Amino acid sequence: MKEFVISEAKAETAVLVALVTHMQDEARTREYLDELEFLAETAGVVTVKRFTQKTEGPNQTSYVGKGKLEEIRQFILDEEEVGREVGMVIFDDELSARQLRNIENALHVKILDRTSLILDIFAMRAQTANAKTQVELAQYRYMLPRLQRLWTHLERQGGGSGSGGGKGSVGLRGPGETQLEMDRRIILQRITLLKRKMEEIDRQKNTQRQNRGRLIRVALVGYTNVGKSTLMNLLSKSEVFAENKLFATLDTTVRKVTIGNLPFLLSDTVGFIRKLPTDLVDSFKSTLDEVREADLLLHVADISYPHFEEQLKVVEKTLSDIGAGGKPSMYIFNKVDNYTYTPKEDNDLTPVTRENWTLDELMKTWMAKLGDDCIFISAKYKTHIDELRKLLYDKVRQLHVQKYPYNDFLYPLEDD
Repeated sequence: MKEFVISEAKAETAVLVALVTHMQDEARTREYLDELEFLAETAGVVTVKRFTQKTEGPNQTSYVGKGKLEEIRQFILDEEEVGREVGMVIFDDELSARQLRNIENALHVKILDRTSLILDIFAMRAQTANAKTQVELAQYRYMLPRLQRLWTHLERQGGGSGSGGGKGSVGLRGPGETQLEMDRRIILQRITLLKRKMEEIDRQKNTQRQNRGRLIRVALVGYTNVGKSTLMNLLSKSEVFAENKLFATLDTTVRKVTIGNLPFLLSDTVGFIRKLPTDLVDSFKSTLDEVREADLLLHVADISYPHFEEQLKVVEKTLSDIGAGGKPSMYIFNKVDNYTYTPKEDNDLTPVTRENWTLDELMKTWMAKLGDDCIFISAKYKTHIDELRKLLYDKVRQLHVQKYPYNDFLYPLEDD
């Protein structure tokens, strides 16, 4: 069976392709391609070229027009002539089976879209049985409508616990059944098996949550690579894996944290990203239960990122999609140490833009209205971490008194 994971191809090179449309201008497309390149880098792939095309929307048969597709093909051939092989082409949007097939026929290299690249990274990052099951389920859901392109002898993969097992899968083939139909049947069986595994995982996770006693639950949420795991380590004094790569955390980590005399549960969850595959969100629902059942969300954002407000909207939409919208929240604007701005020259008469604002000026915008629901920190340099602890203590204590009014054994932080 064709594998999704590309971790073994660490030296592989790729070109990136995206569209400029009336819904996505050139600046936004560059930003999306920067993120796509970071995704590729996380997967061990080196980007050597970017292609963009201005159009009303994706071409239904080849995503880009024939001229642009020929331009990409010629670039690949030119690179081969000078001994530089381009191993793959990565598109910034999800491609249909028809588009994938036509593009492969034209370019004759490996074709990935944003969804399959994210699935690759998740498969590389998955360490526990829980994460591996969730990723595999998302992969099969992605694969199912694209079987004509991914034609393969899936009976070799049909083994595994409860799936009918190995060579016995060949017996599934009925009179006149095509290889494609058999592949589809085997994938559907595997999806059913994985769903059963996920149901068992859900039951185990639910039991674990019920056994945690009367403690307020706090969840770190945010865009991927904004510093959630680093903050988790600071607050819980633990060693959660943190790395400057996308999706460093897949499995939810839960730690008991005590500030002063106040214990609560703090969870670090998978980071979100724009265009996060729906199948992946569905598959990770058990992991995201920690978010849905949290009493307080700590929404971490990278304030040094020029378009962090768009990232905030992506996270808030995803939270709403999984049923966690409207929960008590606190915004933690991280990486103040990385914040930069461009001061205006004295003779520059153009209007002041966001890029010209100092951090103090930015903090006086809509964020100023958030009051105690907002704090600016640097988890890396531990800037304002004591203030964060105090705010967190006050909020958790208030939630504890509301949720467990007859269990108020808590005292102010300064009395500890």
